[in-house]
Amino acid sequence: MGVYLILIIPVLLLSMFVQWRFRNKFSKYAEMQLSSGLSGKEVAERMLHDNGIYDVKVMSTEGQLTDHYNPSDKTVNLSTDVYYSRSVAAAAVAAHECGHALQQAKSYNWLQLRSSMVPVVSISSNLLQWVLLIGALLIGFTGNPIVLAIGVVGLALVTIFSIITLPVEFDASNRALAWLKNNNGVMQTQEENAQAKDALWWAAMTYVVAAVGALANLLYYASMLFGRSRD
Repeated sequence: MGVYLILIIPVLLLSMFVQWRFRNKFSKYAEMQLSSGLSGKEVAERMLHDNGIYDVKVMSTEGQLTDHYNPSDKTVNLSTDVYYSRSVAAAAVAAHECGHALQQAKSYNWLQLRSSMVPVVSISSNLLQWVLLIGALLIGFTGNPIVLAIGVVGLALVTIFSIITLPVEFDASNRALAWLKNNNGVMQTQEENAQAKDALWWAAMTYVVAAVGALANLLYYASMLFGRSRD
C-alpha cells in the first residue's frame, strides 16, 4: 500500500490539475473568435490543401474533445463544436489533427510505429484491468505469479504505447503551429498564435501525464510481482 501511495497518488493529483487546466484553457480560447472568421472545418481543409493533401476528408463527429485523425481511412474527425466553431481553440485543434495527416503523408516513423501497435494495445487495454486484479488476488492468496506476470507484460505494452504517443502528439502540434504562424490568412495576430500555442501545450501535457501514470502503474504492479517472486 505504501508503494501505491508513493507512485499513484501524486500522479492522480497531477492528472487532475492538468485536466482542469487543459479544459479551462480550451473553454477560454473557445470564446475568442478568430479575426479571419474561419471555421475549424475550413482551417483543416486549408491546411491539408496547402500541404498538397487532397485524399483526406474532414468530418464532423459527435461529442466533446473527440477530435482525432484516423490514418486507416484518412479522415480528420472534428467534434461538432470544433467543426463549426470560428474560435482560436477550434483552429488550433483542427490544425493539430491535420498535423497527423501530414505525418502520415511524410511517413513519420513514430506515427507508423504507434499505428502498428493500436490493435494489440486495444485488446490489452480492454482486458488489462481484470487480468491485473485477478493476478494480484492470486499472487496474494496463492503465491501464483503467472496471471499477474501476463498483466504486467500487457501493462508494459500500454506504457510503451503511451510513451511513443508523446513524440507523435508534440510533432503534430509543432507542424500545426508552424503552419498557423506562416499563414496570416488564418491567424492574423501574434496574440492568436500565442493562444493557439498555449492551448496545444496544455493538450500535450495530458498525454505526458497519461504516460507518467502508465509508468507509475507499471512500476507498482512490477514491484508486486517481483517482490512476491523473490519470496
